[in-house]
Amino acid sequence: MTSTFSSVTIKQELCQGRMKCMRVCPTQAIRVKEGKAKILQERCIHCGECIVACPHGAILPLTNPFGELTKFRYTIAIPSPALYAQYDRDILPDKILDGLRNIGFSDSFDLAQTCGQGSFAIQEYLRDHQGPKPSISNACPVVVRLLQVKYPNLLSHIIPIQTPREIAAREIKKAKARQYELPEKDIGAFYLTPCPSKMISIQQPAEKKKSHLDGAIAISDIYGPVSAAMETVAYRTYRKSLENICILGIGWAMAGGMCRTLHLRNSLAVSGLAEIIKVFDDIERGKLADIDYIEAYSCLQGCVGGSLTVENAYVSYNKILRLIETLEFEKIKACPDIRAVRRLYQDHFFSLEAKIEPRPIKPLDENLIKAIAKRKEKDLLFESLPRIDCGVCGAPTCLAFAEDVVRGESVREDCIVNQSGRGPSFEARGRIKTV
Repeated sequence: MTSTFSSVTIKQELCQGRMKCMRVCPTQAIRVKEGKAKILQERCIHCGECIVACPHGAILPLTNPFGELTKFRYTIAIPSPALYAQYDRDILPDKILDGLRNIGFSDSFDLAQTCGQGSFAIQEYLRDHQGPKPSISNACPVVVRLLQVKYPNLLSHIIPIQTPREIAAREIKKAKARQYELPEKDIGAFYLTPCPSKMISIQQPAEKKKSHLDGAIAISDIYGPVSAAMETVAYRTYRKSLENICILGIGWAMAGGMCRTLHLRNSLAVSGLAEIIKVFDDIERGKLADIDYIEAYSCLQGCVGGSLTVENAYVSYNKILRLIETLEFEKIKACPDIRAVRRLYQDHFFSLEAKIEPRPIKPLDENLIKAIAKRKEKDLLFESLPRIDCGVCGAPTCLAFAEDVVRGESVREDCIVNQSGRGPSFEARGRIKTV
C-alpha cells in the first residue's frame, strides 16, 4: 500500500537544506535536492524525528485545527494520558477533562479507563499465546509502520489487540448516538495527540479502511486554551479526584508503564527508534525468543516524549511515575473488572478488525529480470563510491544514493567523487569530509 497522506509537511520557503532531517530519518525517507528537503512518502513512518531535528522549523505536523469541531453536532475529546503529565502535579485528570469541556468540546473522556481494559486484554492474550515470541505492542503507530516497511517478517509478532483510542472512539460514538438519538456521522471523536503519527493512524489505519476517530489535535495546540479554561474549574477533594484515575491506564503514557502496572516479569520496554531497531534486528536474528512481550515507543520515554507535547520528557515521565506511586500508596482501585474484561475478550471486543499487511518499498523494477539487473548495477555503483555517507549528494548514505541513481532519481555526477569518473582518491575523500 502506497501512502497518499502524510502527517508532516515541509515549508520549502523555510528549508535551508541543512540535512539534519535527512540524517535522523530511521527509514531513509528524506532527500535534499537543490537545497530543499523532500519526503519519500512510501518510506516515511511518520515518527516526527525530522520535526524535532529541523533547526529552522521548516517541517510541520499536519494535525487537525480546533475549528474542525464545527463540522459535527456533538464532539468528544479523547486525550492521550500523556496530556495529564503536561500540567502541575496538583492538577489531576478530572480537572483537565473539565477544562476540555470548557473550551468547546461537548464532552471529554478519560482514555486511561480504556487503556486499563486494554492492559487486561493483553494479559489475557499473553496467557494463552502459542505463536511466535516475543509479542510486540501496537500502541505506537510508528512502531507498526516500521514493522510494515522494514520488518515485514515480524508482523506476526504484533499483538492482535485493538488500540484503546480506537476502542474508546467506537464505543463512545455508539453510546452518544443512542443517548442523543444522533447518527454516528454527526458525532466527532478527536484524539489529543502527543505526536504526528496518530494522525496517519487515523487517516490511513494500518489494519482497516477507516478509523473510528475523526481527527487528531496536537497537545501543544490545546495546552494553552485548557490552561486558561481550568482557572474557572473548581477543585474537587484530593481523595475523590484520585478515585477516578485508572492506575493501569495512566502507565500507558510512559515507556515501561504498561509492563510495570501489569507486573509482566518476562517483558522488555524500549523507547527511541535507534534502540527499537536494534531490538527488532535481534528478533530477526532469532534472539529474544525467551521474552514474552515488548512494549515499544518511538519517542524517548514513551508518549510523554512526543514531539507535540510541551513539557520536558523527563519531567513528564517523573510526573506519571509519581502519580502511579501515589495511586499505589493510596490503594486506589479505579480499574476495570477483570472478569468483565475477560468476557469481552472472549467475545472479540478487543480484536483487531483486519490483519496488518506489509507496506513494501517499491521494487527496483516490476520486471524480475530487469530488477535483478538493476540490483547488480546498484551494487557495482556502490563499490565505486567513497562509502563515507557524507550526504553531499542529497541522499543519507552511499548505498541509498546508488539506489536513487538506478531508479533514475539521481545521476552519478551528484556524487563529487564520481564527477571525475574515478574511484575515491585520497584527495577526494578529504574533500568530502570537509564539506
